[in-house]
Amino acid sequence: MNMNEYKYQRIFLIVLDSLGFGALKDADLFGDAGANTIEHLAAASGGLSVPHLESLGMGELANIMGVRSDIKHLNSYVMLLNEASRGKDTLTGHWEMMGVKSTVPFKTFTDTGFPEALIKELEKETGHKIIGNIAASGTEILEELGEEQMKENSLIVYTSADSVLQIAAHEEITGVQELYRCCEIARRLCMDEKYLVGRVIARPFIGTNARNFKRTANRHDYALKPPYDTALNLLMKASFMTIGVGKINDIFASSGITKTYKTVSNDDGMDKTIALVSDDFTGLVFTNLVEFDSEWGHRRNPAGYAKGIEAFDTKLKTLIQALRDDDLLLLTADHGNDPTWHGTDHTRERVMLIAFSKQIKTGRRLPDRASFGDIGRTILENFKVETTDKLVGTPIKELLDEAA
Repeated sequence: MNMNEYKYQRIFLIVLDSLGFGALKDADLFGDAGANTIEHLAAASGGLSVPHLESLGMGELANIMGVRSDIKHLNSYVMLLNEASRGKDTLTGHWEMMGVKSTVPFKTFTDTGFPEALIKELEKETGHKIIGNIAASGTEILEELGEEQMKENSLIVYTSADSVLQIAAHEEITGVQELYRCCEIARRLCMDEKYLVGRVIARPFIGTNARNFKRTANRHDYALKPPYDTALNLLMKASFMTIGVGKINDIFASSGITKTYKTVSNDDGMDKTIALVSDDFTGLVFTNLVEFDSEWGHRRNPAGYAKGIEAFDTKLKTLIQALRDDDLLLLTADHGNDPTWHGTDHTRERVMLIAFSKQIKTGRRLPDRASFGDIGRTILENFKVETTDKLVGTPIKELLDEAA
């Protein structure tokens, strides 16, 4: 490939998982009217210190305590994206970025646990007793039920505020392969529209008692595949690299991903992304930073969330300094998770899109966009890959031609 053929040879898309920027117009249908992740966490924590995000123009997009809104940012465009899909979960948001509009939200069972009919069917087909069936932290439920699971060789089924069915079992009692077999059964059963969850997750653990149980690295996700080819598949078929960092590979069920890197934290995700800047390739690096969501959003910890954003801001400086002239950096989110909101669920919000490149010379705030799919459509346009009729999204012309 001729690297001069494309305006941006490499695009780095980083998802600050759950960093919402204010309720969508239909947020009342989801119980989220008034939610605003960025503004509320900043206010609750006494303000943010994020000089690098500030320098890119983030302060123009919301009233963020501690972040100036009058900064000139000639190398970056900023805008807000509305979600066209029905939903507010991980799969829906990420899929839409790559062009898939979801019309039916995935199921969550946070308040009630899974229906008795599903649990009985799961017991019948796996041959194991099911215990738990509640929404819980993965570490807390092991303390509560891990010893019982070992005695009975049962399965601990639990969920969260996400659309997930998780099954925990001891590696030495039940065995990893047996746990995987049971999760495959659960995935099949959960294809029924009554139970349609986005992911079934195997959660193996080790230890001898409640004081020392520990989840292992043998976790395995059984995610739904997107219903048709996404922008990732089109890029891969056109011989471009599509590199997933963090849980991107799981979100897309390994579809359209040429290489994947697992991560253990936001810092690890940023370190791996920064390291990829030194590689010679043409295509996309797609990174998810999940701790904003899992550690601080769901756990309703605005102070922790604020510290997480400030830590990201420090890594952002290193990444920006490493980028080449023909690189494009995109910062966005997949939904909201207001840590000051009621409950522990995601919140239905707009998200930011900050686009930085040394090639951009007339940076400013651009009008709001109608779909997260504008991200994937812009990436396809940059690499001169034709889209399909099924994919949503409109190219952001200013990114591709500053004269637009």
